[in-house]
Formats: sequence, structure tokens, C-alpha cells
Amino acid sequence: MDFEEKLSRGFELLRDKDIDHSLDIARELQRENPEAHEAYYLEALIMQQLNQYDMSLTSIKKAMELASDNGNYYNLRGSLLMQKEELNEAEKDFDKAIEVSDSAGAHRNKVMLMLMTDRGQEAIPYLIGRIKADPQDAENWILMGDMIKKGGQDEKARTYYEQALKIDPDNDYARRQLEEE
Repeated sequence: MDFEEKLSRGFELLRDKDIDHSLDIARELQRENPEAHEAYYLEALIMQQLNQYDMSLTSIKKAMELASDNGNYYNLRGSLLMQKEELNEAEKDFDKAIEVSDSAGAHRNKVMLMLMTDRGQEAIPYLIGRIKADPQDAENWILMGDMIKKGGQDEKARTYYEQALKIDPDNDYARRQLEEE
């Protein structure tokens, strides 16, 4: 197997929750090619899954040293910093991920950060703007549904979950939200 095939296999194993084998592949790829930023990114994702945030940060920082302008890397580091409650630094990373690659995940994380920092009045119009900009992103509809549901408007939230299911009929989370009512 060449590098790309091994890397793909590592991500596939991570998706399948075969953490040990995925980590083996990430470390093997790092030994074979120490300049391969993707191998460190894979390791960072694995460590995040294990809630090993400091180890994940170490790996993503190494990936970023090797490939500095990758929106996914900034978004992951921002997520890790948010977990560690380093919110100002997290927001800078989300903003950089948005600047570099207009990362949909970074936009959603920015909304979450706004909510965590009592800026809900900013979060709602921001998320509405994201829905308008990318109406086929089911995750934005779900996030809006969650926000509205927390505000006590279950029926209105239901319409957002239903829209998410129209876009992504296999979305288990949106389906569960509709079944709970």
C-alpha cells in the first residue's frame, strides 16, 4: 500500500471506531514520512476521539507546522481549544479556518462559541446567514433547530429538523429529535 492508500485506510478505521489500528497507521505513516502533515492530522483526530486534548493539540500543531494554511487544521485546533475553554484563541482559529477555506464546520463552531460566551444575539443572525449562504448544509438546520428548541419553541424547532432530513434523509440525530416529541 502506498502512502495515500494507508492514509485513507487510517481515516476509514477511525470512522469505523477502530481507534487502535487507525493510530497504528498514523504512527507508521509518521515514521515513513516525517514531513507528512496528514499523518499528524489523523493522529490529532484520533486523540480528540479519545478526549486526549493535549495530545491532540500536540499533533495538530505539528501538522500545522508542516502545512500552515489548512482550514481543517485551524478548525480542529479551535475545537480543541474550545474544549479546554481557551475561548479567545479558539475563536481566532475558527476565524482563520473561515478565512482560509470558508470551512462550514468552523462557521458552526463559531456559532457554538458565541453561545458559550453569551453572544446568542449574534449567533442567531450569523447562523441564519449561513443557512442562506448554504441552504443544503443539513448541519446548519440542525444547529438552528437545537438553538430554537433550547429556547422552548419545540414546534418551530421541528421545522428545522424536518428540513435537515429533507437534505440528509439518513441523519440519525435529526430523526431522533423529531421522534422525541
